[in-house]
Amino acid sequence: MTSLPFTQVDAFADAPFTGNPAAVMPLDAWLDDATLQAIAAENNLSETAFTLATPDDPEADHALRWFTPTVEVKLCGHATLASGHVLMGQGDVVRFRTRHAGMLTVSRAGDGYALSLPAWDMAPRALPELAAGLGGTPVESHWRDGGYSLFLFPDAAAVRALAPDFAALKAQGDVMLIATALGEDSDIVSRVFVPGGGVDEDPVTGSAHGLLTPFWAKRLNKTTLSAFQASARGGRLGCTLDGDRVILTGQCRTVIEGRFHL
Repeated sequence: MTSLPFTQVDAFADAPFTGNPAAVMPLDAWLDDATLQAIAAENNLSETAFTLATPDDPEADHALRWFTPTVEVKLCGHATLASGHVLMGQGDVVRFRTRHAGMLTVSRAGDGYALSLPAWDMAPRALPELAAGLGGTPVESHWRDGGYSLFLFPDAAAVRALAPDFAALKAQGDVMLIATALGEDSDIVSRVFVPGGGVDEDPVTGSAHGLLTPFWAKRLNKTTLSAFQASARGGRLGCTLDGDRVILTGQCRTVIEGRFHL
């Protein structure tokens, strides 16, 4: 029997039972992709992060991959933050080599952590099928190749009131849908849906804020923003646009530690 270390972490959580749960599983060697996907399905969290130490890579400490219960994803912010929380040790920074998002870093920041992600711009595009499945009446829609969509709503109440048709959205494929508006007790508010990737509504989505931060920084004419993701669990993030990077800050809480038996 093979036994793997398992830690479940609530990321971007400033109180119990908030933020986004992620499983972090350090490996001694990569397992085959089918086994990694099966483990993520068994964990049944929005993401399971698998890490592998990279002693021969002078630029990185670990390689990092992420799986939802149904697919491998190109970028996951909250599970990267959780991985940094688990692997930080006595140092102040952990560097992750990823397959599609380049180098990601997690560093200490006060009583939490700072996550450096690529800043991704979007372009206006009509997305009627996605908007219909999302519900509500967005005033703008934007797209980034790779399956990222953003819908601007007139106010936070409209974002909170959304009741998407998940079956219809799942039929559109593996697309992230970001609904956003100006916030009430934060600069911006959002909800994020990825039914085609096995996650109907994501509790707190770091990767989405790699898109939201440059989008709102231009509109609000400031580079540092407070953000709230208005899922049932909810989560708060600090967002800073720093050139071609987005720095997200938040806290993590370890909630489960144990072993996963294959």
